[in-house]
Amino acid sequence: MGSTKRHLWAGLALMAGGCASAPPPAGLSDAVTAGTACRTSAVIIAFDFDGAAPARCAVTGERAFTLLVTPEHAPPINPSPWYAFRYEAAGDAPVSVTLRYLEGRHRYVPKLKDGAGDWRDLAADPSDDGTSAVLRLPAGKGLVAAQEIVTPGDATANLAKWSAASNAPVFTLGTSHDGHQIKAIRLGRADAPKLVVLLGRQHPPEVTGAIAMEAFVDALAERAGTLGEVQVLVVPMLNPDGVVRGHWRANRGAIDLNRDWGDFTQPETRSVKAWLDALPSGVRPVLMVDFHSTGRNLFYVQGENEASPAQTRFLAAWLAGREDAFAGYPFTLEPRNANPGSGTSKNWFHQTYAIPAYTYEVGDNADRKATRAAARELAGGMLGALAALGE
Repeated sequence: MGSTKRHLWAGLALMAGGCASAPPPAGLSDAVTAGTACRTSAVIIAFDFDGAAPARCAVTGERAFTLLVTPEHAPPINPSPWYAFRYEAAGDAPVSVTLRYLEGRHRYVPKLKDGAGDWRDLAADPSDDGTSAVLRLPAGKGLVAAQEIVTPGDATANLAKWSAASNAPVFTLGTSHDGHQIKAIRLGRADAPKLVVLLGRQHPPEVTGAIAMEAFVDALAERAGTLGEVQVLVVPMLNPDGVVRGHWRANRGAIDLNRDWGDFTQPETRSVKAWLDALPSGVRPVLMVDFHSTGRNLFYVQGENEASPAQTRFLAAWLAGREDAFAGYPFTLEPRNANPGSGTSKNWFHQTYAIPAYTYEVGDNADRKATRAAARELAGGMLGALAALGE
């Protein structure tokens, strides 16, 4: 990094740590932690909840604010600029919030959660070069984020739901740097010889992948009593620290977890590896699916030179030819060794166990209802396709 950019980062870090403030406006909440809010006499912008990055805010008018959206560590970093804040605005006039992106461009369609608890798209006016965007917020109260907020608490609720549907207990694989539990559930018999591994939220902003994973596992949990020779390990929130802290990519250790498979320098990936290493001799992984988000719906699968005949049969039985089979959810197949040698879960599981290992990528702007419906059908199809792998 050149000296100019180092100085820029230092100056912006100082700006990020400061926040103009005033006494709590009349009629608005004063239940915010010092240093986690910007406020005027009419508006509060606050960052005091799981999923919000530390306050980076400047007051530019009575009802106008600028937020500096910065990654959790210096470049290089994947351009997934995450932001989340809540606001309270007295009066009837709208509130203007300008997002300024450092080391990123405007990517996500902002989401607004209203008083009824529903998320909806929020219009944004990005600059021509994408380095900033202006949001117009209605008066009242709301929660704004780059995508819907899905926290470790939501993952815990999902695990409880799956446990109730399947009678399978929730258990802890390990703990993160911040002490969050890495929770999991195993659907099916513990001695079933064929293990399917499902991973989620290695990358914090990739919420559409979490939406698909929830529906996918819903369908499996409902079938848990009929899985037979198959068991399924579900780890829905592998990077809780990054999610809680509003990171773009990394965990608390400033590591992209989906580059740590093989090195296992981080407690989150090590917790999964330790569980796999403790499997009884008669149980072996046969498939891994890792849920993510990107610009469009796709599956990264093994390339032609990587896949065995059985893996090719499995791909044909599950996904190939179904790219346009789901209403509102078309996808493509990308058969290649993405990021070779970089420590992705896809590459590590394939190389370690000689099994199909896929990255299930959901588009940032994918229709949520169609995403859920397709995921449920894909879960059922996966179970049927496992027979193509043979014994």
